[in-house]
Amino acid sequence: MSAAGEAGTSPVGDVGRMTGFSDGVFAIVITLLVIELRVPAHRSGELFDGLVEELPVYVAFLVSFGYIGVIWLNHHTLLRLIRGATLGLNWINLWLLLGVVVIPFPTAVLADAFDHGGNDHDRRVAVLLYVLTAAAMSAPWLAFFSYLHRRPELLGEGISAAYVATQRVRPVTGMVLYLFSGALGWFVSPLVGVIGIVVMIVYHALTSEGVRRRRPPRRPGRG
Repeated sequence: MSAAGEAGTSPVGDVGRMTGFSDGVFAIVITLLVIELRVPAHRSGELFDGLVEELPVYVAFLVSFGYIGVIWLNHHTLLRLIRGATLGLNWINLWLLLGVVVIPFPTAVLADAFDHGGNDHDRRVAVLLYVLTAAAMSAPWLAFFSYLHRRPELLGEGISAAYVATQRVRPVTGMVLYLFSGALGWFVSPLVGVIGIVVMIVYHALTSEGVRRRRPPRRPGRG
């Protein structure tokens, strides 16, 4: 693919470089989550009790491992929509990856707050931090789809601008419902907030291949 675009357009480069760099970042971040998994301090014969006390750390690890995995699946699907990358798309992709590399921090905060040393207020703050991070992650996805909708010439064969426009509902939904989960975690219960986070991860997993626009029902008498 030519490094230069047509007159009046941004240069279009190989999407393979964006894919390779992004996959490397995802691999590093998902590996960094394991750093928080340590052998618990325990007395002789009390290893099982020590492992049980560390259960919040393991749960936080599994939630974020699933979260990053789902983001990677969605990112993989997203890059299949395009035939090339521009400078604008690369900047948006870096913005998206910024959100990814931050995830281990709210994960560690969440694990520490739900550990035996945390209190209810700490847990509310930790859940709020996590959902704000997740909600902020929705912004670059919205920017990505909006950019592609404005630049349909970057879309791969068989991908329509209308399909890309439909996908904008997913990051908007994610932003709203993550914030709603944060409100539940703050005003109702931190555990309810965590459940809301898990539900949203499952939602993005189930829609990783995108959402389809519903066709209007046919009127009687028409073929």
